[in-house]
Amino acid sequence: MNLKEGLLKTFKQFKPTSWAVDNRVAVYILAIIISVIGFTQFVTLPKEQFPDIVVPTISVTTIHAGNSAKDIENLVTQPIEKQLKGISGAKVNKIQSISQADYSLIVVKFDTDVKTDVAKRKVEDAIDKAATDLPTDLTSAPNVQEFAFSEIPIMFVNLSGDFDAMQLKKYADKIQDRVESLSEVSRADIVGAPEREIQVNVDPYKLTAARVSFNDIEGAISRENHDITGGLIETGNMKRTLKVKGQFTSINDLYNVIVRSSSQGASVYLRDVAELKDTIKERDSYARLDGKTVVTLNIVKRSGENLIDCADKVKAEVEAMQKAEELPSNLRVEFTGDTSKQTKTSFNELINTIIIGFVLVLIILMFFMGVTNAFFVALSVPLSVFVAFLFIPIVGSLTGINITLNFIVLFALLFGLGIIVDDAIVVIENTHRIFANGKIPIVRSAKEAAGEVFIPVLAGTATTLAPFFPLLLWKGIIGKFMIYLPVVLILTLAASLIVAFFFNPVFAVSFMKPEGREFEKPKNAVWRNKWFWTAVIGGLLLHLATFHGTANFLLLLAILMVFNAYVLNDIIHKFQNSFLPKLMNLYEKLLRWILKGKRPVWAFTSLFGLFFVSLGLLMASVFAGRTKFTFFPNGDPSFIYVYLKMPIGTDVKHTDSVLHMLEHRVEKVLEKDLPGQKGAIVESIITNVAANANNPNDNNRSVQSHLGRIQVSFVEFEKRHGKKTGPYLDSIRKVVQGLPGTIVEVAQEKNGPPTEPPVNIEISGDYLESVAKVATDLYRYLDTNRIEGIENLQPDVDLFNPEITVTVDRQRAMMEGVSTAQIGMELRTAVFGKEVSKIKDGEDEYKIQLRYKENLRNNITDLMNMRITFMDMNTMQIKSLPLSSVATIDYTSGAGGIKRKNVKRTIQLQSNVLDPTMVAPINLKLQEKIKEFKQKNTLPSDVTIKQSGQSEQEAETSAFLGKALLIALGLIFLILVLQFNSLSKPFIVLTEIFFSIIGVLLGYAFTGMTVSSIMMGVGIIGLAGIVIKNGILLIEFTDELRHRGVRTREAAIQAGKIRIIPVLLTAVATIMGLFPLAVGLNIDFAGLFQKLQPNIFFGGDSVVFWGPLSWTIIFGLIFSFFLTLVMVPSMYLISERLRRPMNKFYGTRFIAILGFTGPFFFILAGVMYAVKALRGQKVWLGQQKHPTKQA
Repeated sequence: MNLKEGLLKTFKQFKPTSWAVDNRVAVYILAIIISVIGFTQFVTLPKEQFPDIVVPTISVTTIHAGNSAKDIENLVTQPIEKQLKGISGAKVNKIQSISQADYSLIVVKFDTDVKTDVAKRKVEDAIDKAATDLPTDLTSAPNVQEFAFSEIPIMFVNLSGDFDAMQLKKYADKIQDRVESLSEVSRADIVGAPEREIQVNVDPYKLTAARVSFNDIEGAISRENHDITGGLIETGNMKRTLKVKGQFTSINDLYNVIVRSSSQGASVYLRDVAELKDTIKERDSYARLDGKTVVTLNIVKRSGENLIDCADKVKAEVEAMQKAEELPSNLRVEFTGDTSKQTKTSFNELINTIIIGFVLVLIILMFFMGVTNAFFVALSVPLSVFVAFLFIPIVGSLTGINITLNFIVLFALLFGLGIIVDDAIVVIENTHRIFANGKIPIVRSAKEAAGEVFIPVLAGTATTLAPFFPLLLWKGIIGKFMIYLPVVLILTLAASLIVAFFFNPVFAVSFMKPEGREFEKPKNAVWRNKWFWTAVIGGLLLHLATFHGTANFLLLLAILMVFNAYVLNDIIHKFQNSFLPKLMNLYEKLLRWILKGKRPVWAFTSLFGLFFVSLGLLMASVFAGRTKFTFFPNGDPSFIYVYLKMPIGTDVKHTDSVLHMLEHRVEKVLEKDLPGQKGAIVESIITNVAANANNPNDNNRSVQSHLGRIQVSFVEFEKRHGKKTGPYLDSIRKVVQGLPGTIVEVAQEKNGPPTEPPVNIEISGDYLESVAKVATDLYRYLDTNRIEGIENLQPDVDLFNPEITVTVDRQRAMMEGVSTAQIGMELRTAVFGKEVSKIKDGEDEYKIQLRYKENLRNNITDLMNMRITFMDMNTMQIKSLPLSSVATIDYTSGAGGIKRKNVKRTIQLQSNVLDPTMVAPINLKLQEKIKEFKQKNTLPSDVTIKQSGQSEQEAETSAFLGKALLIALGLIFLILVLQFNSLSKPFIVLTEIFFSIIGVLLGYAFTGMTVSSIMMGVGIIGLAGIVIKNGILLIEFTDELRHRGVRTREAAIQAGKIRIIPVLLTAVATIMGLFPLAVGLNIDFAGLFQKLQPNIFFGGDSVVFWGPLSWTIIFGLIFSFFLTLVMVPSMYLISERLRRPMNKFYGTRFIAILGFTGPFFFILAGVMYAVKALRGQKVWLGQQKHPTKQA
């Protein structure tokens, strides 16, 4: 025991690793517990396609029916905005509003640091303060809602069949009740269904003859429609409720309502002056599926719930109702727009890609480290993921981030796949080196290996993590969307450090054996291996039990064991004993050639020339049209949207008729792929008018009769059999244009978070008239001087909405004893109507609507001849006079809507672009046109013109990513200074990031791929942490060799030769981990093992979004790998040659800090050389005194 203790003291240890090695049983149990909990957490996390982000954006919607846009602004919007401006204790970035007929929408955007519940409470408090300034007869009080992705419907349930509209509505109500009882469902909104209404349609002539007014009818109905409780009466030993029953139960109760009675016995009944109807409300929206009228339920998921489970439960609930015959068999129920399908597809694609990446990484590890060691290292991947998922709930509660299993989280796991193994590679490789095929006991080898490399591995992991920390500070909706990437990567990579030093040494102690042919069993020993026969017998038995997937997996393992024994093992030995030594020798020769004389200087100088060459090649490719730039990547559409906009005020029936024409044109384009046809790729065509007709990402979700939308949904990518959907987008865009009086825009779904319009010009000022004039003039100027690529530039509000203005002669009216308010309310009741009471039918309530007959309320002549009946307060007699005697009419126009931004009135000219990659060039041309417009026109002093939208977001994102890169470089520099205790060596390592950027530029220039600016930026920041690991390995080992007495040049050569293997291994492992996603390689492993159908295909939704980021990292890694092996030794040698003379010349060692100036640092070196040359002094260039003795 004393001898053992003495031996332990002779080598360096890392205590947690030593404890784990000494307590292996406890560690194995801990590993099992972590795996079970982590796997459970992975399986039970809510699954979604996009992150369920909630941004501190609060909307306030208010309905005040029957009012113009100007009145809504004055009566509703301005009083609320006044209080919102005074919000304190939470930073408000922007207040936007739109006031249109009947409707006010105010959107308050807080700083992303503000918690959503705090933001909502602040807005509610402001509205409470504004309540005294708001009208008392609001149709709907201000409704405060937070904006969240979960508010977008996850699916549509469409009902159709041989039923009338009211019957379909009844079935929709049943489904709504059942679906809303599910805990995963927030609500189910019914669209396209008629609404029952009790109409009291007054005949104005009979009303005048009976000398009664609207107020008389309203009062009579309201007074009669009551149940009143009188209290309790004692009857014997009981107390009974005394109740007056008067509430209407049917329309028949209304017929005998007395409007007015007199002492002479002449009574006026409601039936005498009005036509009573129990009918449906005038239709305000339409919905169709594949051309057939439907009633649709929009299913909205509750925030934080599992999207896939939610959709499955909704379908199961409807199926259960059909089986229980709660729904008739001839009722057609169809599910469309089901985002769970795309989520399942994306989820399965990424999971399969992770498996493919894992297998490729495992194969690479096998060739470099042998089968056994490769499995030790590969085990760190699932263990690291499980450890990371163990901490996800804690991180979520601390940061307030609701982490779900979405495609960003899955990509983060895939991104980290090749990086996770880095720490384990270093630990296992070092253990294997010390173990020396059994010369040193394995327990001591594991402890010593961990002790030796813990500090450098910790520093390497810290530098890898450093670039991702600034991304946590990303603000705005894009930052909220992308924050899951750094969070999961930081967790997973930190977990890999724990696994590498706590679990991997234990695996090594248990399973690492001496390697080499002399230690191997004969090939035929595989037939006597118990695990081989266990797999074979287990597979056969499971086949009999119909567990075909697991059975085939076990049989595949048995086949692989035989393949390893007879084929793979020989190939690995040949690779390790032949290829690798040759590679190392070739690399050594290259280093000996380049690290001689002035060659390192010329190599380093040419590198900067290569940077400008790569930049020039990329620019040439851009100007030639091969390489294009975009913000977020786009691919073939899964959805095509056709948005129709008619003039505000257009009747919903007319909007529907126009949309019908567009629908037929769209169907004509898609006729070969419509649902029901063989090989069709169109899943459904959904048409909405007024309700759900706006952009899904638009905050304004009100019913607008002038809007229509057609949504074409395609089947999943793998079911399209290679058919492209992109050409349909262009074809539909061509055929829907040309209808007079319409604005039609065609778009596809957006990948990533919602962004502003690609083209957005803001004209803002204090006065609507001056803003409208400038906006109109600018619109006409840009329409005359059109820019190619803009789809349809239009103002976001109608500036000339037709109106009929009734002007009251106040003096005449006052003489007659009637006020403007009385006239206005009479007109309002006659035309728009007034809800005077409600009829109850079970749990439902239906409006009793009072107004003129339909043929009279739509005739302006009849309306002007209407008689105003009122009590003359001077004579105390009932008086009646025609409206035309006190008022006149004018046909005018006004703004269809009034928008405000930060209290200033704003009109925006907006458009989509035909090619998303042309957004930047188009906005540059627009900038020139706007500049010309300003030169030719004198703008009012209060009016400003500004370009915003997507270009503004791009500029903000680029600025943040640039700042994040600088912060990342600073963090890495600090870590490296702490590690090397040097100023010059960190600059050598940081230069590798420069190498990777050259690789990225060359990669995009040669391939002509479309550059996604946001993905390229994130990729370069990620590269910053990955590539420097290789430089750290080389410099650290070079320093170690120099400490052993090896000369500088020889140390650099030997360090490169020995470290080429781990450098190559880590680079190739990371590339192989990302390669399947970069090319879109998909293998259905479930289908492979269960049905022997791998369904291999290339492409998919995941590769569209993540492909550009993957290629950015791959391009950078490939180039930086080769340059690292040559340039890091060169820079190390240059640094050592310059260090002493420069310290002496400038009188301080801190001259190295000026390395931050990059290549300009060498101006200082040039000054030193020039001065010494003038003095006749020489500077050592590293030549050996006896070059003939050099090996």
